[in-house]
Amino acid sequence: MSVRSIKLETKKRYNILVMIFITVVINYLDRTNISVAAFALRKDLGIDTVQMGYVFSAFGIFYASLQIPGGIVADKIKSRILYAFILVFWSVATLLQGLVNSFGALLGLRASIGIFEAPSYPINNLVVSRWFPERERASAIAVYTSGQFLGLAFLIPLLTLIQDAVGWRGLFIISGIIGIVWAAIWYIFYRDPRDHKSVSESELEYIEKGGGLVGAKNKDEVKKKFEWSDFIQAFIYRKLWGIYIGQFCLGAITMFFLTWFPTYLVEFRGFDFVKSGFYASVPYLAAFCGILLSGFTSDFLIKKGYSAEISRKLPILVGMLLSTCIIGANYTNDTFFVIFFLALAGFGMGLASIAWVFVSLIAPKDNLGLVGGAFNFIGGLSSIVVPTVIGYLVQDGDFSPALLFIAAIAFLGFFSYIFLVGKVERIVPKE
Repeated sequence: MSVRSIKLETKKRYNILVMIFITVVINYLDRTNISVAAFALRKDLGIDTVQMGYVFSAFGIFYASLQIPGGIVADKIKSRILYAFILVFWSVATLLQGLVNSFGALLGLRASIGIFEAPSYPINNLVVSRWFPERERASAIAVYTSGQFLGLAFLIPLLTLIQDAVGWRGLFIISGIIGIVWAAIWYIFYRDPRDHKSVSESELEYIEKGGGLVGAKNKDEVKKKFEWSDFIQAFIYRKLWGIYIGQFCLGAITMFFLTWFPTYLVEFRGFDFVKSGFYASVPYLAAFCGILLSGFTSDFLIKKGYSAEISRKLPILVGMLLSTCIIGANYTNDTFFVIFFLALAGFGMGLASIAWVFVSLIAPKDNLGLVGGAFNFIGGLSSIVVPTVIGYLVQDGDFSPALLFIAAIAFLGFFSYIFLVGKVERIVPKE
């Protein structure tokens, strides 16, 4: 019986996907609330701009540096337990930010959030790799990844309203409570496929025959212990370096929009502050549309019989090329076209954001979390490198070199997928 012809009695995998989506939105809620609270928080605590810069950086430094350990942990501990654990701890750290009275305490709590969020995306990828066959994998990744763009587009106005009602301390406390409640819901309802009592055998068969890693049938089977040779395996293959470099380039585009983009609109383009908030949401909405289109198109091409090289690579390659259009904003002073070119780059960023599908398709199956950690670690380095480089490029007030830099990085990502990734197939390590 073919995968297509299996009659499914349940479709529990979609319930799991909704849970991951909500978790990603909460993840970004706790990353972005500090940017909303920053002005009032600085005023109340007497924190200057330099100190606030350290607070912003504390999350990124620890989040990026712990991606590989986080991926290793994700491989070894059940996702139901690990995700609930880290959700509780990063949510408690978020809540405690509402009680701080010093720079040092705030700095430590932001670092704590980075530490406990580090395994989150490797877990997301593992869950999707277990619950979805390969022919549906890009769509699933697109749906949960879209949570970050939807969050960025709509959470900032929502968080602003919450802070206006209850103050910056109340903002952190409410954010933390939301995460703690969701951690309990995750622990109660999430199970891996073979541990899920209400999933049908037909759905398990459909997932497994389609390449989903549903888990061992023997529940007593002991997971392979981590060895340093596993760590080496994550860095010796050219195709893995291809997706690592590509993720760094995608991260660079994203970091421009997360850090310097509002400054670009207000200081360089002279937009009204209130209007800039609206304009800033446009590239995120475009990215949201891009990621969903990318995922569903990729899976549609797979179902139509196109090769993985075409189905999986094409949206990313087109996305990287579209992201280079950001440079077009250097050659117009018309507000419509400035936003148009930035939205086009955001749309391309969204198209390229299904890159996690390559981790699930080509990483050695015993080290999905480890490779996912390495992938996110190198991508996360962009959060440290790119804002600093742009800071130097724009120190004379001209953002044109910064947009040229982002376009060049996008080109590098395009060529990385063309020349390094090669054939899309799972790596089988040699003994």
